[in-house]
Amino acid sequence: MRQKPIHPSLQSFLEGEVILIDKPLGWTSFDVVRKIRNLTKVIKVGHAGTLDPLATGLLIVCTGKFTKKINEYMGMPKTYTGTFTIGATTPTYDLESEPINFKTIDTISASQIHQTTQQFTGDLLQIPPIHSAIKREGKPVYLAARKGEDVILEPRPITIYDFAITDIQLPVLHFLVRCSTGTYIRSLAHDFGQALGTGAYMSSLRRTHIGAFDVNDAYSMDAFEAKIQSLISLEG
Repeated sequence: MRQKPIHPSLQSFLEGEVILIDKPLGWTSFDVVRKIRNLTKVIKVGHAGTLDPLATGLLIVCTGKFTKKINEYMGMPKTYTGTFTIGATTPTYDLESEPINFKTIDTISASQIHQTTQQFTGDLLQIPPIHSAIKREGKPVYLAARKGEDVILEPRPITIYDFAITDIQLPVLHFLVRCSTGTYIRSLAHDFGQALGTGAYMSSLRRTHIGAFDVNDAYSMDAFEAKIQSLISLEG
């Protein structure tokens, strides 16, 4: 596909820019890429690390020559905040599916909760969720999982640098995690719930940092669109 001429004020996006976006709830990461392509008219656009539709927060989007940096940005440590809900599990480890396997949490103490986090720091082997986009025989494994087929995924090495429960409002636990690329916070929620003996699933997720990049410096989609419209109107 050949690049069509774009508005002179948007030439910098064609040459290459790094754009920080605060991804809205319900959007896929590719929804953001597609929107930026439509706004800037630049074809060469990509993102540095997927966020699920149910997650919000920092998405690095690269255009032009800066798409060559995507792998570098993807390899950076990431920081997340959000909530785990204990006392049940879900097949997808998050709220894409309904909670099941309810258990009482009446005897769970704050000290138990904080002590359990210690099992999940450092270098670990983590099994990804079967409801994920990991490819098996060229197809995402979630397609097989949705059909009820057996899906077996091998554990993968990850590093969790920090894992803290920042607030307890049972059954909801607020957390902060800083981890290596390849870490599934959904799997962490599930494994944490298993270790605690109550079950758990991820009930909200927000990515706040990728390396030194901070979501507080990111555009909302509305703000980025307004910026593009402003650049175009300034050039007439």
